[in-house]
Amino acid sequence: MTSASPAGRLAGRRVLVTGAGKGIGLETVRRLVADGAEVVALSRDPSDLARLAEETGCATLAVDLAELEPAAAAVAGALPFDGLVNNAGITSLQPVLETSMARFAEVLAVNTLAPLRLAQVVAGDLVQRGRNGAIVNVSSVAASIGLADHAAYCASKAALDALTRVLAVELGPHGIRTNSVNPTVTLTPMGALAWSDPAKSAPMLSRIPIGRFCRPGDVAGLISFLLGDDAAMLNGISIDVDGGLRVA
Repeated sequence: MTSASPAGRLAGRRVLVTGAGKGIGLETVRRLVADGAEVVALSRDPSDLARLAEETGCATLAVDLAELEPAAAAVAGALPFDGLVNNAGITSLQPVLETSMARFAEVLAVNTLAPLRLAQVVAGDLVQRGRNGAIVNVSSVAASIGLADHAAYCASKAALDALTRVLAVELGPHGIRTNSVNPTVTLTPMGALAWSDPAKSAPMLSRIPIGRFCRPGDVAGLISFLLGDDAAMLNGISIDVDGGLRVA
């Protein structure tokens, strides 16, 4: 069970969470609701959203971010928001010499272009209203290390980190902070797809000093912190959530 922070740190905030149906997004909705936020959960799977709404009382948007402009229009219709969590992501496991250009473009569309487009919608409205806000992009340690068969995914997350820094520079003067969280392998349905083979996962796990992979709740708590006032001077940073992988 997820417990609320003592102060209800996000009381009075309205936050959009993409990719909310499963994994990190699902746990993030639970955490933000527990911390007092009014949450709108976005997913392409209406059945996931129905279960989440019943559990948490959140509002929902059934949207496929691969359809970029219809998605942006749906989010615009749900404004205003005080926070945006760009969590939705997809992957494609192909050796680099066999990587499909079409599939590469699909991964970039969801993992990088969609966060930019939704930031334009949400932050544009905040600027127009003269309100402060916060954006959290869910990136990955794959943004800064090379992983076999992950050309599209690694590239998309590296681009997302670069986008985070640019958003921080351009939106910071308007009182809008942008940061990213960068987990290692996380035990989600997508993580299981990529790392279910022990021959592949064991060498990665052996490099993590804490001795385990990331859990969705590890990331959700950090997202809640970054959206709140305790993180008021954090802007433009990418926080590794990796149990020490990158320093070992």
